[in-house]
Amino acid sequence: MTADRPLGTARTLATAGRVLRQLRHDPRTIALLLVVPVLMITLLRYVFDGSPRTFDSVGASLLGIFPLITMFLVTSIATLRERTSGTLERLLAMPLGKGDLIAGYALAFGAVAVAQSLLATAVSVWLLGLDVVGSPWLLLLVALLDALLGTALGLFVSAFAASEFQAVQFMPAVIFPQLLLCGLFVARDRMQPVLEALSNVLPMSYAVDGMNEVLRHADVTGDFVRDVVVVAGSALLVLFLGAATLRRRTA
Repeated sequence: MTADRPLGTARTLATAGRVLRQLRHDPRTIALLLVVPVLMITLLRYVFDGSPRTFDSVGASLLGIFPLITMFLVTSIATLRERTSGTLERLLAMPLGKGDLIAGYALAFGAVAVAQSLLATAVSVWLLGLDVVGSPWLLLLVALLDALLGTALGLFVSAFAASEFQAVQFMPAVIFPQLLLCGLFVARDRMQPVLEALSNVLPMSYAVDGMNEVLRHADVTGDFVRDVVVVAGSALLVLFLGAATLRRRTA
């Protein structure tokens, strides 16, 4: 078992390296991942140019939402492309376990998520003047976990799509309900009770709550720790489900 562990790590790193090399040759995807979130947050800043307090409250929440959405889109489409092109089938014919493959994808897109979260957080705080009471590094932590959650969700739903178009169609089913119920538009405790109860089990709600905790509190609060644990735990759970449902090819 000791010998298998380094071998599995090598397979995971090899998979991650291959995915990153593919991304390097796809400038449009890189722009979607790195540039678009920054442009959206910048646009929002000037939409609320006359109301900086509104930008502070909404901007912090969107720092957690944008990475989740973009990583979900890119990961689901990229993984599906691997399956429809036959690459996934060839990889799984080799001595490469599903867990190694999923971990490799998660590691590769996780590295991109780090770059995305660093850039978006730095621009928001130091260029756009997002005013937060807590540490910007805590904002970065939540943004990174949100991006990893988006990666995990993208890997998971790609198993149920037969085409890239179908992968995009999962967005209204998986992302939009969370976006509407996460507390961005109205406080969750002011929603209809059934919707409030539903929002309490959706991970994006805790991502937004975590960002708001950093926005309002100088110290790490118990609620912030809870929010971080829920988002991280949700990402790990969905990654496990993604490995369990991974198929070699699309029917």
